[in-house]
Amino acid sequence: MHRPAALRLGWARGAPRRGNALNVAVQARRAGVAAAYFGAVGPDDDGDLVRRSLEQEGVDVGGLVVRPGNTSVTQIEVRRDGERVLAHEDFGVCRGYAPDAQMLSRLIQADHVHLGWLDDGGALRRRLALEGRSVSQDLTVNADPRNLGVEGLTIAFGSHPGTADDAERLGREWLGQGARMAVVTRGADGAAVIAAEGRWHIPAERVDPVDTTGAGDSFIAGFIAAWLRGAPPEAAARSGARQARLTCLHEGGFPQHGGDWLRQQT
Repeated sequence: MHRPAALRLGWARGAPRRGNALNVAVQARRAGVAAAYFGAVGPDDDGDLVRRSLEQEGVDVGGLVVRPGNTSVTQIEVRRDGERVLAHEDFGVCRGYAPDAQMLSRLIQADHVHLGWLDDGGALRRRLALEGRSVSQDLTVNADPRNLGVEGLTIAFGSHPGTADDAERLGREWLGQGARMAVVTRGADGAAVIAAEGRWHIPAERVDPVDTTGAGDSFIAGFIAAWLRGAPPEAAARSGARQARLTCLHEGGFPQHGGDWLRQQT
């Protein structure tokens, strides 16, 4: 599985939070899937930290490129109940990022490609779908609607704060727009999976959260990892829920060692 997308990296309470695209790549690797990260960083300390974090987790960084400018940063404030508030976001060198011909060739050979934040007007999604690749995307990432689309997606992921019926309605809408399967997470209220062969509502696993940052990304990674192994949609969603619960038990989208610890390892 490969993850071409923008990276979010930020700090809250002095601890590093590694977000969205990076979380999915790392959590997929932790779920036993060979994962590669495709994206951009700047020639700065944050970019070095991103690369070292990925390498420590066993994620292939051959698709990570360095571009002039600053590495994208998100500042996240974590409340006492573990919920998070987005305080600041700067996409940095991820703006305008697109894989070159060599990287695109690698993506076309992947078993599955999951897309996060991209500002390419949907070009990569359409190209991968045209090549017959299995593709998914998080449709509730912070992006201009012009860069998001459903047509050609094997799995459309997203989140919704409403009822189970609302989630199912949204999933059916995505199927109508061309997705083969829709997965809508609802935080502590679980998730809905909608496909042509049926629909399933999966409860979230109970947890007293330390930090919910990255829980949705972990759900996506757990779902995809199980689905790639042949699990049916309901079982894949339960795998996603288990992985999301584990992520809520520590700070950040995966266990945090911090920049100082990573620097000591090199």
